Amino acid sequence: MLTANQPAPEFSAPNQDEKIVSLSDFRGKQNVVLYFYPKDDTPGCTIEANEFTQLAEEFAKYNTVVIGVSKDPCDMHRAFIAKYGLKVNLLADTDGTLCERYGVWQEKEKGGVKKWGIVRSTFIIDKNGTIVDAEYGVKPEGHAQAVLEKVKQLA
Repeated sequence: MLTANQPAPEFSAPNQDEKIVSLSDFRGKQNVVLYFYPKDDTPGCTIEANEFTQLAEEFAKYNTVVIGVSKDPCDMHRAFIAKYGLKVNLLADTDGTLCERYGVWQEKEKGGVKKWGIVRSTFIIDKNGTIVDAEYGVKPEGHAQAVLEKVKQLA
């Protein structure tokens, strides 16, 4: 698992509009909040995406872009964004490369059944491409506000 003070793994993946977004696009310009979530339009993921959207302008004030990542394809991301009026980029990690790189693809147990999936996780990456904060297994409610408080410390 990744920790603070180490270089963030580079990534390039298509967003909801099928445009390639890379970590290097933001180097020297903006901080990045990269959050991983299990699936579009599910209860926890919707709460998290809506909370990040509600705070999008606040993140922008602190020169920070918010990017969500799941294994859902671009068309599902477009539908999710349209349904809730989301104001975050959502990357399609359909082959799981980003999930593996960031250590969020893990074995989970629910009701005694073990299966692999995305562990809800968030990484705050500064303008230099260094991880400032890495959090695995986050709860969706109130998470965006907690992340914003950490981002304010970068200013």
